[in-house]
Amino acid sequence: MQVRRDTPTNPAVAPLLAAHVAEQRAGTPPGVSFALDGAALSAPEVTFFTAWEDATLAGMGALKRLDDAAGEVKSMRSTPEARGRGAGHAILRAIMAEAREQGLGTLYLETGTTPAYDAAIRLYTRAGFVPCDAFADYQPSPHNRFFRLTL
Repeated sequence: MQVRRDTPTNPAVAPLLAAHVAEQRAGTPPGVSFALDGAALSAPEVTFFTAWEDATLAGMGALKRLDDAAGEVKSMRSTPEARGRGAGHAILRAIMAEAREQGLGTLYLETGTTPAYDAAIRLYTRAGFVPCDAFADYQPSPHNRFFRLTL
């Protein structure tokens, strides 16, 4: 699995990103779905990554810098064909390494509460993330869970 810095405007990424945003918004009530589209993932405070198996896209994820001390994991998604093959793990490692390189001391993430998020939550907790209160501008809801990792 090869992970590289990329751009959400890469045409190879567009179908995966569109499916991710559509699924996140369809499965969560308005106001508590925080999936970022390509424009938001292109912001200067975001570092976007993709994972590849040879020439085939396997997944994506991003680091959003919140301030001088903290960042947020955003838009983690593997393609259906790559699930369970290490794409998410590889991207999360790249995000964590980038956060350290930027001098960040804490990573946060927000995720859902339905069984569809169980595999992602297992990935995050195996990486050392622990449950925490809502952070940044998020508000607690029955549809969201929040995690933190001290780097």
